[in-house]
Amino acid sequence: MKWLFVDTAGWFAAADAADSSNARVCAARDHWLEQGGGLLTTDYVVDETLTLLRMRMNVQAAERWWKQIEGSKRVRIEWINPQRSDQARTLFFRYRDKSFSFTDCVSFVVMKELKIKKSLTLDTHFRQAGFDLLPGKA
Repeated sequence: MKWLFVDTAGWFAAADAADSSNARVCAARDHWLEQGGGLLTTDYVVDETLTLLRMRMNVQAAERWWKQIEGSKRVRIEWINPQRSDQARTLFFRYRDKSFSFTDCVSFVVMKELKIKKSLTLDTHFRQAGFDLLPGKA
């Protein structure tokens, strides 16, 4: 299966119908899935997304989102082990001229390891790190 990495910004925009990027993000996600692809994320992104949904929307929205991804056969969650964490920390401190979050760096490590080139996100840090963004520019 061909994987599309999904970052917190992508999950949130798809979950919040009031988000100005909702339609574009959902269309890009749906197109990827219609082509037979799958969605891949990390436990760190799940943590961020659950927290963001709860804080910006409510706990019910976070719970709905979790039930959707937890039950999906087309969503894969990669867990971060000490080796991946060490690699992310190296990136985090190497790129002093960027404002990458630690979770961004964890995502970059997993994407490089699994040879994933595209991310469903609105976060331009992924482009700065050399990845392609879906849905692209508005």
